[in-house]
Amino acid sequence: MAELAESIVPLRQRLWNSEARLAYLLLAPAVVVLLAFMFYPIVYVFLIAFSKTNRISQLKGFVGFKNFISLFKDKEFWQITARSLYWTVIAVAVKTLLGMIIALLLNVKFAGRRIARMLFIIPWASAVPISAILWRWVYHPDYGLLNATLKAGHVWSHPPVWLGYPLPAFIACIWVDIWIGIPFMALVFLAGMQAISEDQYESAYLDGVSWWQKFFYITLPGIRHLVLIATLLSCLWTFNDFNVIFILTRGGPAGATDILITKLYLSAFEFQKFSPASAMAVVTFFILTALSVLYARIYFRQEQT
Repeated sequence: MAELAESIVPLRQRLWNSEARLAYLLLAPAVVVLLAFMFYPIVYVFLIAFSKTNRISQLKGFVGFKNFISLFKDKEFWQITARSLYWTVIAVAVKTLLGMIIALLLNVKFAGRRIARMLFIIPWASAVPISAILWRWVYHPDYGLLNATLKAGHVWSHPPVWLGYPLPAFIACIWVDIWIGIPFMALVFLAGMQAISEDQYESAYLDGVSWWQKFFYITLPGIRHLVLIATLLSCLWTFNDFNVIFILTRGGPAGATDILITKLYLSAFEFQKFSPASAMAVVTFFILTALSVLYARIYFRQEQT
């Protein structure tokens, strides 16, 4: 007991000396902002999800899991959840594949490589709403660049109204998200490739190793951690990508492009159904948490091996 008491005293001194108090004082504004603008809204959304509310989100009583039971009985919810997963898997897979190809091309030495890298970052550096608005004009059936190009090139004499039908609208939204997200993936992969020592490639060249073998045995293992991290971030961002779908289609036509985040917004702020929307937000939170935990386990397992 005496040894325990002696160990506690230095701990108290380290946690409450002059430097520690100054650190607490400097951290206090950031902690207050986090509590006010991040943790409090999260806690309040969880509270609403288990309560009944009126049209101005005032709590009217605790209802337990009733909102979740109603949500899980709704066939539309499951359709939107499946569409959200399709949306995320397809978009992230294409972004990862094209990002890897572009990173490999930008890693090759050629004249104007720096200019190409600067131009390539524009879609990612631009604000997402601005990019979505530009693409909405590109998809315009009468004055859009896409249909005009298809007609002028005699590729498609009667191109569809891209945002007017379910499947073309969903494909159009996925492409815009891919177009915006490719530069991030490519730049992350390119940074990882440039960190790999040239000696490894020179040794492989002297041994007569093919290009594919260099990629699979040197490049890919050298950037595997970055691939995992970039893919996780892309999954989280894509799953929650509200701007692209809302600006292009507002979830239409007839809800054919709705994903969880857009349906959540429409339920809460257009139909004032705050309790079902909060229940949907909680489900989305747990889906993203499970995805993050899964990726974390994969990442740390690879670190150990």
